Parts: sequence; structure tokens; C-alpha cells
Amino acid sequence: MSRSASRRSVLAAALAAAAGTAAAGAAPAAASAPSAGPGPDPADPAPGTVANRFWSTFTDWRSGTAEGTRAVAGHRPGLVVGVPLGRTDYTDPHTGLTSSWEYARWTSPVHAPAVPAAEAIASWNARTPAGTWLQVELSGTYTDGTATPWFVMGRWASGDGDIRRTSVDDQTDGRSTVWTDTFSVDDPASGLRLASYRLRLTLHRRPGTALTPTVWRVGAMASDVPDRFTVPASVPGPAHELTVPRYSQNIHVGQYPEYDNGGEAWCSPTSSQMIIEYWGRKPSAEDLAWVNPDYADPQVCHAARYTYDHQYQGCGNWPFNAAYAASYPGLNAVVTRLRSLTDLETLIRAGIPAITSQSFLEEELTGAGYGTSGHLMTVIGFTTGGDVIANDPASPTDEAVRRVYRRREWENIWLRTKRYNASGKVVSGTGGVCYLYFPDRPTPAQRTALRAVGVL
Repeated sequence: MSRSASRRSVLAAALAAAAGTAAAGAAPAAASAPSAGPGPDPADPAPGTVANRFWSTFTDWRSGTAEGTRAVAGHRPGLVVGVPLGRTDYTDPHTGLTSSWEYARWTSPVHAPAVPAAEAIASWNARTPAGTWLQVELSGTYTDGTATPWFVMGRWASGDGDIRRTSVDDQTDGRSTVWTDTFSVDDPASGLRLASYRLRLTLHRRPGTALTPTVWRVGAMASDVPDRFTVPASVPGPAHELTVPRYSQNIHVGQYPEYDNGGEAWCSPTSSQMIIEYWGRKPSAEDLAWVNPDYADPQVCHAARYTYDHQYQGCGNWPFNAAYAASYPGLNAVVTRLRSLTDLETLIRAGIPAITSQSFLEEELTGAGYGTSGHLMTVIGFTTGGDVIANDPASPTDEAVRRVYRRREWENIWLRTKRYNASGKVVSGTGGVCYLYFPDRPTPAQRTALRAVGVL
């Protein structure tokens, strides 16, 4: 439950209005949801609606087009600056400062996803030492054979001393638009889809230095989720619960206005921090030295600062949260969509919790005690009856974070793409969006689970 989600709603609604479609709701997913129609076959949990492609191996990095970059082997193969392609000036829109940077580029091979996409969300895992940053772009070809321009999907650094981490507004070719972190076809009812795409990385460093970003993973989730107010009920699997740290976003109300003021605006970084610590990582005492010592759970403040998107003016940028998580040693992170609670159960049984995005009226989720236009929470398990066990950061204390929500209610609010708001207006749902954070050396069981949900 966050102001960030509300800002996302405003952007999506503006796109829907411009396209002459129904007003959109909490997430960019809604801006590209098809017009209302019959629900899916209950026996068919939306197969073929999501396709992921991530480049992360030495062979992957060698397969793209390198312009001044080079692939590096080792425990975690990556991409770095080799011989810079040239210099460029960048004026930071949030500071007004213009600086000169050396840069190098890598462009992925053309990828045609199994799902011609109404939407695409890029995510990346990288390290950017002080004096470096990176830009991620996406370009593609539509199903009618025409091409998109290069769209900026993010300008990112793990720190904030060189540039201000930012999405880029006002990117459109009149057929698709980038809304914060999501490429979205403006009028999916027309049948137009993204048939193929490429990603481009531009790595920047201070001129005359040997510094370099290192990128370990970059890719995108392409999706065409069917329009639906309700989704088929899944059959519960075995009970299982993971022990995940509990943090409340609400104990941070009013903290750090420059990072969106804590409280309801911090659901995403609070959820991210819970899973980062589940995997045994956390910021050091030195990392946290800037936080007011009177504040509890300073690592949540830290997560908010280092996921903050200065254009979006919030901490709810999905790829920025994944990139923050992956800045910790040995962690991978992606933004994707899942098809069903069965997918989530598969991950939970393998020891992998997930951060999910959902929107709902208070009466649609029994026991929540609130309604929201967009909220992130952490799914940590399932009861013997199949109900969802979630660490919900929209709780008054850390101790109150663990919640149990009714399976059927939770399943529907997470996976639907259309819903009714408090005024009875049709707005959007999130369509199964989630963040997955997992080790760069997953166990065999974890690898099997990640493959089963299409991430590996």
C-alpha cells in the first residue's frame, strides 16, 4: 500500500485515457490489459502468457554485439568496460549537473519470445562502484513488421553519489509507451504485439579511470496476460512455511521525506529487505551509518534510499528493487509474472519466497484491514488448507507482520487484470507480478523450481 503505487496508477490511467480504453489501475500491467471478455477455462491456468529471457552466462555475453565491452569468466560471468567506445555528456535531470563519461555498449541478440507481448519489463543484476553507472534500453519489432525506437528502461547505479537513479518519462512512439518500468502496447485490443526485442546495456565510468560496472544478468519478462476479473481456483498443495524476517513499513511513517516519507510508501523496499535477509545478506554497520540512530530497523531505511527512483518519486520501481537485492553478494533477482498459486507453491517448497504485487478493496481480502491501489507483500508459505501465509509489511509492528489470507481471495486479487474500485469503476489488477530473489548457485531443488516457473 503505497503512494508509489498511486503514482503508478496515475500514469497508467493517463495512458488508458489517451488510448481511449478503460481507465487503468494500480500497475502498468493494466494499461495494456485487453478489453473485458470471458474468463479463462478453469482447467487452463493461463499457459503461454509469460516468457522470460535472461542473459547471464559467458556464452551469453559473447553472443551479443560488443562495442567497447568485454565478457569476463569466473564464478559469476559478467560484462565490463574493455576499451571505451567514446565519451558522452550526461545532464542529470534531478541535479542539473552535467558530467562527462566514458562509455561502452553491449546489445543482445534479437530474441523472439514464445509470447508475442503486450508488455515487457526488463531487470538486471549488476555492481556499479562509485564513479560508474549503467543504462538499460529495449527496442523491438511489432507483429506487423514495424520497429520501435530504443526505449530507456532505467538509468541505474547502486549508489547515489554520481547520478540520481531514474526512470524516464514521456517515451512513446504512438503505439507503445514506457510507464516507469514497463513497456506497454497502447491498444492491445488492436491485436498489435511485440514480436521480438533486443536489450542494450550502456556502461559508463569516469574518464581516465579503470573503473567499470559489472553486469551479471540482464533480461526481460514478456507477457500477454488474458483479461480477467476472476481466475480459476487452483488445487492446494502440501503445507510449507519458510522462516523469513518480519519488518513493518508502518513503523517508518514520516521518515526520510526525500525517499517518499516512509510508511505506506515503503512496501516494496520493506519486502525486499525481508527476503534479502532471509538469504543471509544485510547492509553493514558502515552502510547504515547515515541512518538516524533513533529509527528502528535501519536496514529498511537503507533499502528505501537505494531503491528510490527520482523520476517516479517513490521506491516502487520493480526492476530497481530487484537490482538492489542483486547488489548483495551471491544474489540473483528478477521481475516476472507467475501463472498461479501452484507456481508459488513450487517455489516455496524449494525454499524460495516471493514478493507479490496486488490491489484490492478492503472487503476483498479478509483480515487485511485495508484496501489498496497497489501493494507489495512477501509470500512465505501455505497452510494445510492451502491458505496463503504472507509477511505483510502493512502491519503496525514487526511482530504483527505474519498474516494468513484466504487462498481463494488472495489468488484472485493477485492474478486478475481487471477489478472494480471503491467507486465501481473498472480499473486494473496486477496480473501475477512478482519479484524473485535467489542464490547465484541455487540448489538442485531450487534450480528445478525456477525452471518450472520459467525463470532459469
